[in-house]
Amino acid sequence: MNESESPRDAYAALRYAEFRWFMVATLVLSMAMQMQSVVMGWQVYEITRDPLSLGFVGLAEALPFLATTLVGGQAADLRDRRSLCITSEVALLGGASVLLILNLHSTPLQVWPFYAVQVVAGLGRAFYRPAAQALAAELVPREIYANAAAWRSSVFHAAMVMGPAVGGLIYGFVSVRAAYATEMILLASGLLATFALSPRPRPAHHIQQGPGFFDGVRFVFSQKLVLGALSLDLFAVLFGGAPALLPIFADQVLKVGPQGLGMLRAAPAAGSVAMSFALAHLPELKRAGRTLVICAGAFGLCWIAFAFSKSFWLSLALLLLSGALDDVSVVIRSTLVQTLTPPHLMGRVSAVNAFFIGSSNELGAFESGLAAKLLGLVPSVIAGGLMTLGVVGAITWRMPALRRLKRLR
Repeated sequence: MNESESPRDAYAALRYAEFRWFMVATLVLSMAMQMQSVVMGWQVYEITRDPLSLGFVGLAEALPFLATTLVGGQAADLRDRRSLCITSEVALLGGASVLLILNLHSTPLQVWPFYAVQVVAGLGRAFYRPAAQALAAELVPREIYANAAAWRSSVFHAAMVMGPAVGGLIYGFVSVRAAYATEMILLASGLLATFALSPRPRPAHHIQQGPGFFDGVRFVFSQKLVLGALSLDLFAVLFGGAPALLPIFADQVLKVGPQGLGMLRAAPAAGSVAMSFALAHLPELKRAGRTLVICAGAFGLCWIAFAFSKSFWLSLALLLLSGALDDVSVVIRSTLVQTLTPPHLMGRVSAVNAFFIGSSNELGAFESGLAAKLLGLVPSVIAGGLMTLGVVGAITWRMPALRRLKRLR
């Protein structure tokens, strides 16, 4: 039996203690931020009754994140990545405490403090995401990066299932104060889990020389496979997904309230968890590029069908499927980035990766809100799905190497 045919250890990455602590931190921190997203989204929409305000929630986080994420990548290659993660987590905990304090008063809420908290969250994530992604590559051997990427995706999306669901349920059945208090407890738990990791200061000679600020950008644009996977993920999610509009669908179309909103927000992540678990156990993809392209196109079709749905359960099923399809892109992209990137560039390349993903998620929220304002709720989601199909076709045509990609190894 040759190497390509040998059975894989589906739990290889989890056999490393520090990687397990890292997964605990990822789980609770991601849960907390997803809770904040769903509770804040519902509150902001209740205050304004304007779909564009939901777009501004995403924009308030996206602008500082995109403006400083390359600085965060530079810091991740110069400084102790664990310390950067801890500092960023403290900033996120501070933002959550502000949200709780705002809701302790009985005076009518205004929308601008929510945007201000999102600015802090964007700055925190700009340093946390590159440092955490680069740190993850130091916790396991290079030969099991694909397995580690699958488990990281699985844990992250498990948090995206539990976070919105728990946030919506606590908000709907207890109170908004209890929801934000729970978020703070989760953030504090993630901070403690990060402290369990060993410090990893950068080599002294590397700090003295100082890495080039744009080396990560140049590396990504020189690697057509990485650039193609990042571009496909960026534009598919930017145009095709509309999670920022789910509060309006829950309120006006499906009429399921904050409890139903929590389930809708959790559904794509539930599909992603199932797919990540499957990818960790199944044999290595033999035609990764073709699989990636097909799943990206099907992702756009799911959101088109979602726009037409009037059934809560059908909408839930479509969101589950969209999450499973999107997870294929996440695992392939993460594995390509970690496998092809030299260790000394990992922070800056992770920052470029985060820039692409942040653009698709946060700017996608603003794009969704603006499109809904101009075109209407349902037409905007249909138009976004059609644009996703066009992007998939264009990238497949312009970057044939991505389509022809075989094994990730």
